[in-house]
Amino acid sequence: MTETKTAAAAPKTAPRAKTAKAADATVSAFPNFEAFNMPKMEIPAVTREMAEKSIEQAREAYSKLKTAAEDATDLLEDGFETTRRSVLDFNHKAVDAARTNTDATFQFVKDLFEVKTLAEAIELQTSFARSQFDAFGAQAKDMQELSTKLAGEMNETFKGAVEKASRDFKAA
Repeated sequence: MTETKTAAAAPKTAPRAKTAKAADATVSAFPNFEAFNMPKMEIPAVTREMAEKSIEQAREAYSKLKTAAEDATDLLEDGFETTRRSVLDFNHKAVDAARTNTDATFQFVKDLFEVKTLAEAIELQTSFARSQFDAFGAQAKDMQELSTKLAGEMNETFKGAVEKASRDFKAA
């Protein structure tokens, strides 16, 4: 039974193959259109040299620009790191000042509970106010010095980055 199906299938595929071959024989490759032919011309040596010089100059300019961009990125990263470190120092200083003030206040309250007369309480309050005023003044001075130092470092870092970038840009 399978032999009959195979024999019957063979004649059907053979005419299709012949038809495909016949169609392939009638279709030729793309025709040669004269309108699309490009004239063969030679590029002058001077033009070729100018093109090569232009390409080389473009490569050099790209290389300089890439180097300048990488340098600027490095300078900015250094500047941001300096700023981050300085701000962190400033924050540590502020937290230390707050802790010192809090400790002094708790000590004052503890001492206030131990007084026996109103005169002692007033004397303790006056002493605490004077010491806190002096402490706040010293802390404010320290914070101002640290802020000035922070601003100076940031300014110098970014000023140096801008000057170097402008020098490199002018040189290019």
